[in-house]
Amino acid sequence: RKKRKRGASPSPCRSHGHGHEPDTAPAPPPSPEPTRPAWTGMGLRAAPSCAAAAASAAAAGAEQRRRPQLCPPPLALLLLLLLSLGLLHAGDCQQPAQCRIQKCSTDFVALTSHLNSAIDGFDSEFCKALRAYAGCTQRTSKACRGNLVYHSAVLGISDLMSQRNCSKDGPTSSTNPEVTHDPCNYHSHAGAREHRGGDLNPPGYLFCGLFGDPHLRTFKDHFQTCKVEGAWPLIDNNYLSVQVTNVPVVPGSSATATNKITIIFKAHRECTDQKVYQAVTDDLPAAFVDGSTSGGDGDTKSLLILERESGRYVEMHARYIGTTVFVRQLGRYLTLAIRMPEDLAMSYEESQDLQLCVNGCPLSERIDDGQGQVSAILGHSVPRTSLAPAWRGYTLEAANAQCHEKMPVKDIYFQSCVFDLLTTGDANFTAAAHSALEDVEALHPRKERWHIFPSGSQGTPHGRGHWAVSLGLPCLIFIVFL
Repeated sequence: RKKRKRGASPSPCRSHGHGHEPDTAPAPPPSPEPTRPAWTGMGLRAAPSCAAAAASAAAAGAEQRRRPQLCPPPLALLLLLLLSLGLLHAGDCQQPAQCRIQKCSTDFVALTSHLNSAIDGFDSEFCKALRAYAGCTQRTSKACRGNLVYHSAVLGISDLMSQRNCSKDGPTSSTNPEVTHDPCNYHSHAGAREHRGGDLNPPGYLFCGLFGDPHLRTFKDHFQTCKVEGAWPLIDNNYLSVQVTNVPVVPGSSATATNKITIIFKAHRECTDQKVYQAVTDDLPAAFVDGSTSGGDGDTKSLLILERESGRYVEMHARYIGTTVFVRQLGRYLTLAIRMPEDLAMSYEESQDLQLCVNGCPLSERIDDGQGQVSAILGHSVPRTSLAPAWRGYTLEAANAQCHEKMPVKDIYFQSCVFDLLTTGDANFTAAAHSALEDVEALHPRKERWHIFPSGSQGTPHGRGHWAVSLGLPCLIFIVFL
């Protein structure tokens, strides 16, 4: 075979007409060590081999000096530009940048997983966590500029801040609760315990309420109608005591209602001294017995009274035990609703077992059927007198209509409203039942348990439940007045 003439091999740059190739073909440049690109998709910077990058740059420079200019200046400029861009990031060889959006998201979940939208201070704590999340994303923005998850997180933070009216400036949550938790904020140190792995689940909360004649909803969501005349403890544990005093509503009736509430917030280390609150009919103060409106030192009080409606509605927020108490006066009587962490509510001695919120009313003090149904006591003949217009002019139909205006769902609160109207004739008990249901919706941690339906009428509030009210309430009223 004939040898190919020297210089006959095609040159990618020959078409541009730049000179002739040298008489001797240059040795091929040494193969550089394979390197990873300076960046990869989704904005995650790879860790290039610095030695390989330096060797490649040196070899390229040496070859450029040995070989004559064969390619056009534009391509050479492009190669130099790419080389210079690579050298600009030479510092990254020592500490390669990494997109840490996953760490930011994990920290945000840890800061908020223990929060409950029903708890006190939720918005404040959530905004702190959002600001910490935003700060974390800003610190990793350079390395995450091509990461779709990062950009989604940034947009999500902005939306949540708008929804919660969070300011961009302000305190932020720490990702190390062990160091910074507030000992006088139950939610803070409960979250710290969970973050450390001490608790597998967020702290649980319990609800208890008392209203009307009175009707009691226990921590176990049992609903009872009781007599309990005189002073009775609702709660008596190591952190809180609540006592109510009930008096007869109508002469000759065993039904009672609450006209006095005493609440004792027990002293708790450095968080607060003992504080006593007392309310009686027509005297619902917005202060403790000693005249103070808060407990604890510092700008953020660990115990605080807020007056929502003068002489009618006050709230007490005990941050150090994660507890909220609502007290209202409706008509001549008082109502109470409370939410408390389960671990604290169940912290009491054996001698403190008489607590209506924990164990309900004693059997001898109940005037329902044992299941909370004041309208379904059967087995008694309906006295004819009970079918006549009821006490003080209320008929069963009128009581049903009035209660239905406030409470369209015919659950146990509706039923209690009807019972109270027929028993007392006092229209204020309609407002009491309605407010009690509103307090449940504000404080009860589980939405699916807000409504309690009488047995046989759950899911059919317009069916058999109405039959039970129609037939059973007159029977119960007859029994109450015996």
